[in-house]
Amino acid sequence: IVYGDLLQRVVSGTRPYELHPGSTEELYQHWRKKIKAGMKNGNLRDFKENVRAIVNEFDALPRSDKKLPKVAIVGEILVKYHPTANNNLQAVLEAEGAEVVMPDLMDFFLYCCYNQVFKYEELSGKRKSMKSAKLIIQLLEYSRKNMKSALEASTHFHAPSTIEKKAKKAQELISLGNQGGEGWFLTAEMMELIDDGVENIVCVQPFACLPNHVMGKGMIKPIRQRYPLANIAPIDYDPGASEVNQLNRIKLMMETAKRNLDRKS
Repeated sequence: IVYGDLLQRVVSGTRPYELHPGSTEELYQHWRKKIKAGMKNGNLRDFKENVRAIVNEFDALPRSDKKLPKVAIVGEILVKYHPTANNNLQAVLEAEGAEVVMPDLMDFFLYCCYNQVFKYEELSGKRKSMKSAKLIIQLLEYSRKNMKSALEASTHFHAPSTIEKKAKKAQELISLGNQGGEGWFLTAEMMELIDDGVENIVCVQPFACLPNHVMGKGMIKPIRQRYPLANIAPIDYDPGASEVNQLNRIKLMMETAKRNLDRKS
């Protein structure tokens, strides 16, 4: 998961700016093969060295200095990450001239664990579940410690925050008791992204996923009240949904994103 999150970050943050078309994909395939071969021995030292090398090599790829609007993808976990489920949303956004920001998959597992802490402290959760959850959170954070350090030391990339920080941010607008679907985590992601300068967001969900409609679409209004420049486009993805309608909503969102970027320049 750490390797996947890291590659997602560096590839997405490099490809729209590459000076030599295809150079990002070539470097990605190189590391994909190397990681796949190295996974067999499970050597921690190799893992640490690979993480640093991946960040350094993508950081050093020749890139242009053009300014592109950053667009984040958030929402229901399957539709968010699976290109077939979201009709290749990342490729569509990049073709429209965006740098895509994809939050880490690891954060979703941290969210699931942190829910057990809240249940113990505020509801009727078990102490054993809370203790186990805290231990898992520590282990997961430790597993990506080197990744975060490498990203923080880089020139072009951004390191993820802790789940505790996300929870604190979410509580400004919503209770952590909202745990259906992606729950409060979805609100936390959007707020944190906007705080980090990613004001353009595509919020994706399956057509009939009520929890994510509530936590996604339902929280857009209070988020916009707090962040007037927030440019959030909720989009439903379903076998029966109109792809033309999806593309039109994306194009409208991108027009606003580009206009806002021009105003800042």
